[in-house]
Amino acid sequence: MSLRTNLATRPFYNERAVQGAIVVAALLVCAATIINVWQLVALTRRDRALGAETATADARGRTLRQQTVKARSGLDGERLTAVADAVREANAVIDGRTFSWTELLNWLEATLPPDVRIASITPHVDTDGRFIVAFRVEGESVDSIDAFLSALEATGRFQELLVRRERETDEGTIEATAEGFYRTTPAPAASAAGGAR
Repeated sequence: MSLRTNLATRPFYNERAVQGAIVVAALLVCAATIINVWQLVALTRRDRALGAETATADARGRTLRQQTVKARSGLDGERLTAVADAVREANAVIDGRTFSWTELLNWLEATLPPDVRIASITPHVDTDGRFIVAFRVEGESVDSIDAFLSALEATGRFQELLVRRERETDEGTIEATAEGFYRTTPAPAASAAGGAR
């Protein structure tokens, strides 16, 4: 048995298609390489710029920290206390100017029963900046004074009204000293009730 082979036969009949595919693949590889190199250069530049910005920010942070240490070391505790006291006093004066006697007296008049009278009123501001109103009232009975205090709280302007002292006078009336918080603006739930006043 003998093998017949023709060594003159060419294995690829279309060499141009293969060469064209190789050229296209080589062009694609070259284009991808150029794009990668361009991105690498751009990212390197950006990294250098960010590094310079970081170094500048770090230097500025160090400078600010040093200035803060200097400023804190130059502060005098007694001076700070004096300034805080002055600010507190100024705020109290401002709060006192925003207090309306007319509005307070209108609320008291609108809720005052016929058998209760007000002997004195003393408003002041507590350490939290809230208005406290202390007043001395005289009434025919404890129930009438309680009704007056309940009517005041129902307005939404007065909160936590408490009788601090209570005694019977020589005339047979009840004298009570009450105290509570007074809101210069109405409580949200009571604004409608205030409009109906």
